[in-house]
Amino acid sequence: MNRDAILNMLQMQHRMNSRVHDDWINQSFEWYRATWIECGELMDHVGYKWWKKQIPDMEQVRLEVVDIWHFGLSALFEPDTDLEVLAGQIAEDFTMVTPDESDSGSNTRIHAATEALAQHALETKGFSVPLFHALMRACDLSADALYRHYVGKNVLNFFRQDHGYQDGTYVKEWQGREDNEHLSELLESLDATTSNFPEAVYEALASRYADVT
Repeated sequence: MNRDAILNMLQMQHRMNSRVHDDWINQSFEWYRATWIECGELMDHVGYKWWKKQIPDMEQVRLEVVDIWHFGLSALFEPDTDLEVLAGQIAEDFTMVTPDESDSGSNTRIHAATEALAQHALETKGFSVPLFHALMRACDLSADALYRHYVGKNVLNFFRQDHGYQDGTYVKEWQGREDNEHLSELLESLDATTSNFPEAVYEALASRYADVT
C-alpha cells in the first residue's frame, strides 16, 4: 500500500470524524465494535448457511471491506498522533502478510480471514492492519481498489452531511437506486490517480443529485 495514499486516507478520515465530533479522538468511541459488526455484515454477503443455497455477492463483500477500513483507520488514531508516522507504520504493516493466491476468493478463506479480524477486534478492542490486509487478499481487493472506493465512500459521507443527512432531508434513493450504487458507477468513470479525485467525485455526485432534487 502506497504511503502517500494511506496518509491521504488518514487525513480524510480525520476530517470526517471531526465533522461528527470536534474532539473525536478523545471520546473513546468503540471503533472495534463497529469493526466486528461490519465483519458480520460481510459474512451475510459471502454466505455461511449450509442449509440453503447462497451465492456470494462479491461486490457487496468488497464494499463491506472498505467500510471496515473506515473504522479501522479511526481506531488507529491516538491523541497527538503524527499522521505521517502513522501512515509509515500502516504501510509497513501491509508488508507483513505473505502473498498466497492459491485460494483467493474462496468462501473458506474469506470466512477465516473475516473471523480472524473480528476475533482480534473483540479480544483487543483494537484493529490489526496485517489481518485486514489478509482479508483484502482473500476478497481479491487490491490496494488501488481499496483507495478508490475508500475515497468515494468518504466523499459520499460528506455529501450526505452537506445535503441534510442529520436532519432527515437528504434523499438517499435516486431514480430507483441508492446513492451507493450511483457512487460505484461514477467511480468507474473517474481517474483515482489525479490530485483532484475527491473533488471530482463530489462534483459528479452533486450533478446527479441535482437531477433528483
